[in-house]
Amino acid sequence: MLLFLPSPSTGVWHLGPIPIRGYALSIMTGIVIACIIAWRRWRRWGGDTNQLENIALISIIIGIIGARVYWIIIEWQMYFGPGGVWYHMFFIWEGGLGIWGAITGGFLTAWLLCRKYHIRFLRLADCIAPAFLIAQGVGRLGNWWNQEVYGKPSTLPWALEIAPAHRVPGYEQYATFQPTFLYEMIWDFAGAGFLFWAEKKWKLGRGKLFALYIITYATGRFLIELIRIDPVEVIWGLRVNSWATMIGGIVGIILFCWLLKNRPGPNEILPLASTKDAADAVKEAAKDAQVSSKDDGADTDAETKESAEAEDEADSAGVSTAKPSAP
Repeated sequence: MLLFLPSPSTGVWHLGPIPIRGYALSIMTGIVIACIIAWRRWRRWGGDTNQLENIALISIIIGIIGARVYWIIIEWQMYFGPGGVWYHMFFIWEGGLGIWGAITGGFLTAWLLCRKYHIRFLRLADCIAPAFLIAQGVGRLGNWWNQEVYGKPSTLPWALEIAPAHRVPGYEQYATFQPTFLYEMIWDFAGAGFLFWAEKKWKLGRGKLFALYIITYATGRFLIELIRIDPVEVIWGLRVNSWATMIGGIVGIILFCWLLKNRPGPNEILPLASTKDAADAVKEAAKDAQVSSKDDGADTDAETKESAEAEDEADSAGVSTAKPSAP
């Protein structure tokens, strides 16, 4: 009977000279799933999906850069401390992304682009929030592939086996640890479900769903940080990630309370006719109707031609096709 969760024997596969890394694959899978969910929600709300695609592409790139910068800041000793190699900070495939950097960079970029496209940022943020939380959950699988950021030693049936080469210094004698990647993944998925439910139940909108997303994620992340053992800067007895999470959660609570008072009500569902997607749909329908009209016209011409040919044949045979006069 299996009494622990196994870690993968490898997190890298090769297609010829090209390495396929489980860490990157997990993150990209999460991004794709989030984009699909956000795209469908935005279209259902009457938004322009072409604009959303542009915003998403640029925000994702800046978000990943922001996540890496955040990681380098909090783990600076890995690159600039004793024994550190500074240029390894560019080796993103080795792991090391900070979600608060991704949230800050990604949503700040989205805010700037919303100003360009004349889109209400809080409306867009509400659309993306639950999808983003799902992406975070899927992305956590990357930690499993890399055997990193796990928790304290544990003998629970779901404890995670870590290979000796990946064990945190000082914990070499332990073989199984708390699977914090799994805890956060479950929390993120449950949190996304909660956001979908709260949106319908409480008619949340105009930024309140986004604020609730921040609160939800921060709560779970703060609790999980309490059992993580990966080396990180400790300030006044708390890990630096705990401080960042606490600050993020407080900002989320303040934003939620302010929006609840000053921005009541759900998000507006725009009329389909006002969106480019609807205009494209109308054009497609018009083309279909035009094609159908041409087909009907062709059928009518063919029937007229056949009728004329039948009359000519009847005349040549001496048969009158004229209707008899009424008595």
